[in-house]
Amino acid sequence: MNYEIIRELEKAQLKAEVPQFNVGDTVRVANRIKEGTRERVQIFEGTVMKIQGGGARTTFTVRKESSGIGVEKTWPLHSPNVESVTVVREGKVRRAKLNYLRGLSGKKARVKAKNVR
Repeated sequence: MNYEIIRELEKAQLKAEVPQFNVGDTVRVANRIKEGTRERVQIFEGTVMKIQGGGARTTFTVRKESSGIGVEKTWPLHSPNVESVTVVREGKVRRAKLNYLRGLSGKKARVKAKNVR
């Protein structure tokens, strides 16, 4: 199998401008949803739990609490359904994956804000 061909095909799928965010940041993801013939944009705001993969396969997981229940969604970074990712607040974390947030709720599930100078 020729991996150069696969690499070239994946390069064509990449977005021109990729938003810069890190694990621990609070982001607002604008997601396109198709309902029948109509299309709308739905906003999902939460903390970035993990970023994994590379190239066209990069995905990121965002977690929020809705009515006391934790909700996590995973999106491909280069998907045409992800319209935009906006950083609301930068977080200060020392881990690459924040799986420990799953056991926390309320104010304990917050990530410290980064000191911006």
